Amino acid sequence: MMTLLMRKDTLTEDESRFYIAETVLAIESIHKHNYIHRDIKPDNLLLDRIGHLKLSDFGLCKPLDSSNFPNLNEPDYTSGKGVKPLPDNTSRLTNPSAPRRTQQEQLSHWQKNRRMLAYSTVGTPDYIAPEVLLKKGYGMECDWWSLGAIMYEMLVGYPPFYSEDPMSTCRKIVNWRSHLKFPEEAKLSPEAKDLISKLLCNVEQRLGTKGAHEIKVHPWFRGVQWEKLYQMKAAFIPEVNGELDTQNFEKFEETGTQIQSSSKSGPWRKMLPSKDANFVGYTYKNFEIVNDDEVAGIELKKKSSKPKRPTIKTLFESMDEEEPAEGSFLSMLPQKEGQPSHSRVPPEQYQPRRK
Repeated sequence: MMTLLMRKDTLTEDESRFYIAETVLAIESIHKHNYIHRDIKPDNLLLDRIGHLKLSDFGLCKPLDSSNFPNLNEPDYTSGKGVKPLPDNTSRLTNPSAPRRTQQEQLSHWQKNRRMLAYSTVGTPDYIAPEVLLKKGYGMECDWWSLGAIMYEMLVGYPPFYSEDPMSTCRKIVNWRSHLKFPEEAKLSPEAKDLISKLLCNVEQRLGTKGAHEIKVHPWFRGVQWEKLYQMKAAFIPEVNGELDTQNFEKFEETGTQIQSSSKSGPWRKMLPSKDANFVGYTYKNFEIVNDDEVAGIELKKKSSKPKRPTIKTLFESMDEEEPAEGSFLSMLPQKEGQPSHSRVPPEQYQPRRK
């Protein structure tokens, strides 16, 4: 979906209605299992070969009854931790009296930065609900806020609270009443504006708080056959020439800063703490193992006390032995004519070999 939006800038209301409806069904399926996705954004909405939408990236999914679970390692936008400081050219964003950009200016700036944000380590908070940013208690409603932000982007061309840097975006989201605007050039229908406004609002008034059916019955979805949605022809069918065809994925150049996997030494190794040396190239850690006091240094791999299983090579090397071990692989091999048998001699027939 991210690539489609980057190529087309905006979608028509009919196209947006199709994909927003399928996103509603995807989010509803997660909520029915008592999970919150918490990372609904165009980057995680994938299109299959016939153009229907699939929701991906469940790394931030959280069960509703997991209040005792440790918090995931997410960037703290509210405190500024993990995000870059404000650049010098963002004064207009923090100054309410500064002139607003036109839709075309905002769209042009978003297009210029969208790709960079998609592949950044920190990511973008454009689709995060205010209650999540403020670290208040939140539930499934936060996913419906994200849906409203995506719908706005499909119809207008950029997210509703987009700014040059994450901190300014967060300020706008928290103060959404002052910053949620619909540009006149976008020419949204009254029904579309109403649905977006009822998704990007306080939790108490937000559609979806009592279930996805609140969203499904909104006038903007009038005529949508929800039960037959995935049997209908998709709004956009990607051209796919094979399983390995990547033409529909955004291309980006390598930065040249990747670490050579064959490198075993060098200054970059010295900069790594010993506890992190085992995780070079990985983005996930088993914190129970890493924090185990009994694990010394970086020797995290525990030695197994089980006997090693014999390899095929060692089994065939035993062909040269006159008396293979009991139960060996050779005793099951077919014997050639004239070849001495390798089957084990019963104890009652055994005679000592003469020297």
